[in-house]
Amino acid sequence: MKTHRRALLAFSFVTAAICAGGVLAAGPDPTLSLSQAEHMSGDLRQGMTSAEVEKLLGRPRRTALKNDGAPSKGTLQWTYTWANPSGPGSLRVEFTSKSPDEWTVNSWEWASY
Repeated sequence: MKTHRRALLAFSFVTAAICAGGVLAAGPDPTLSLSQAEHMSGDLRQGMTSAEVEKLLGRPRRTALKNDGAPSKGTLQWTYTWANPSGPGSLRVEFTSKSPDEWTVNSWEWASY
């Protein structure tokens, strides 16, 4: 029960921090085109902090926090989307955390839908 409460508390803390920073309402840098974003994503590296990713690509359009029941094993996902003549492009960056306030890049992938 305590683990569940901690996970819920951690989720609430991260969600509040993201909302306070305006991440949920913002999107990627509006001047950044899909092709520029694809090029810039080549600078993504495992271990980058969320602040470094935000500096590189701007704020994500969507966020998600997933937790498998252990507070230290959750993942934070940022999703960026761009309009494109051939259809939208989407980049998902996944972060892991060793502490509640330090998220680092674990993986990322491009998708079109």
